[in-house]
Parts: sequence; structure tokens; C-alpha cells
Amino acid sequence: MTNHYSEKYAVIVAGGKGVRMNSALPKQFLPLHGKPVLYYPVRSFIAAFPDIHIILVLPHDQMSYAQMVLKEFPERINVTIVAGGATRYHSVQNGLKQVEGESIVFVHDGVRPLVSVDLIRRCYQQAVELGSAIPAVQVADSMRIIEDDDSRPLDRTFMRIIQTPQTFRSDIILPAFRQDYIPSFTDEATVVENEGTTIFLIDGEYSNIKVTTPNDILIAEALLKART
Repeated sequence: MTNHYSEKYAVIVAGGKGVRMNSALPKQFLPLHGKPVLYYPVRSFIAAFPDIHIILVLPHDQMSYAQMVLKEFPERINVTIVAGGATRYHSVQNGLKQVEGESIVFVHDGVRPLVSVDLIRRCYQQAVELGSAIPAVQVADSMRIIEDDDSRPLDRTFMRIIQTPQTFRSDIILPAFRQDYIPSFTDEATVVENEGTTIFLIDGEYSNIKVTTPNDILIAEALLKART
């Protein structure tokens, strides 16, 4: 079967403020093993597909920080920097304006620095074949749902933790992001589903953590050291 989706775009959304980090520096630019957090996902996407188009989506007042990341790459990389919007939906929407032609589009959290080359490549392959690939891992902890003043257990067998990169064919994700925003759009999968399109999960990675607290930085440091 001919692959019409040789073009690849990684829309990396980094809109953190660093509040929970107790830091004036936004969390995506905090040092992790000697380099900014945001450096690592960019590096992984380039390692997976050297010809990929990187689209960094940053808050308007943080766009100058991007040089902290780009200077870590001795070689020239194909990167475009765009300003984010009021919500994640609008930030992704701004990034998607850079996507052209038939392509595979990854949307990734800039504060998930440990995404692996293997996961990126698996997401690409499934998106080519099925239209989408949404990384997910099983819930390990017991779960309860709160109902007024009471709670009840949930069967964790049917629960999944959703990760990124959420990956789609361009002919699926681009039309979906022309919808009007509604608050239930919590990620790209919910946007695409609202168009009536079925999304497909793929096995994620427990190491693909989201860095939001100082403890997460410590965990990410340990995982990076273990890899190297």
C-alpha cells in the first residue's frame, strides 16, 4: 500500500507557567539533566524522523525563551514558533495552521520530556493505517468516583490514562479543529470524536510522564540517568 503521508508535523504545545514548580521560569524551560525540559521531546521527534517539521506553540510572552531550546541543537532543525491561544484547543489550532498537504500530525505536551522514539514511530504507523493513535496506559491505582457526599469504586480494568503524542492523519485532525470551541475539549481526541470520528488507542509508556511538580523533575532526572 502506498503511503501518502510521508510529510510529518509535530505540534509541541508548551504553555506552562511554573506555578506549581514555585519557579519564575516556566516549567518547560526548567533545567532537566542540564538542558531545558522542552529540549527532550524535540530531540526525540527529530531522532524518530529527521525530516519532521517541528511546530513549537508558546505563550506570546515566552516566545523569546525558545532560543534556550534551539541553541542546544548544533545542527539546523526545521522548526516554526507560533503563539498560543487562550486554551489548549486554541493553541493547537494555531499550530495546525502551519500544517500543509497530506501528512501525519503529532500533538505533544512540551512537558512530557521522556517520550521515546519507539512510541513516536508506533504512533506514526498506526495513524497511517487507522487514522489515529492515542497513547494510553492502564490505571494501576484503585479509583473512586465522587457523587455528592458519597463515593463508589470504579472498575480500573476499563480505565486508561491518556498521554501524548496524540497522532492523526491531517485529513482527520484539520477539519476537526475548525469546530467552535466547547469546554469539553480536553485533548485532541475529544475534538476529533466530537466530529463523529472514531479514535484508536495505542499502548503508551509509563515513563512518558508529564512534568508539573518538583517531584516530577526528580523522577524525570532518575529516568533519564537510567536511560543513559
